[in-house]
Amino acid sequence: MAEVIWTETALQSLDEIADYIALDEYDAACRFVRKVFDKVDLLQENPGIGTAPRELNDTPYRRLVIKPVYVYYRVEGQSVVIVFVDRNEREFSISRFAR
Repeated sequence: MAEVIWTETALQSLDEIADYIALDEYDAACRFVRKVFDKVDLLQENPGIGTAPRELNDTPYRRLVIKPVYVYYRVEGQSVVIVFVDRNEREFSISRFAR
């Protein structure tokens, strides 16, 4: 079983998205965060379930789709490192990914 490790950047980006959702409905933001954590927990047993994003071709990064976000991660030995969370309607930007 792989250990899931969240980077500070990933947690911050998830928090920003949840804060935006909470402006309209706090309970929806809570459900959203729970859904993301529940889906990411599936990576413990199946780290390969995400897809290799074309924007990050030839890199170790994978992307898990959890509408309305993409969760970007990489597998490092027995760990899955969550590196960034981004709204899926936004055009991919390496600068947001690498902040």
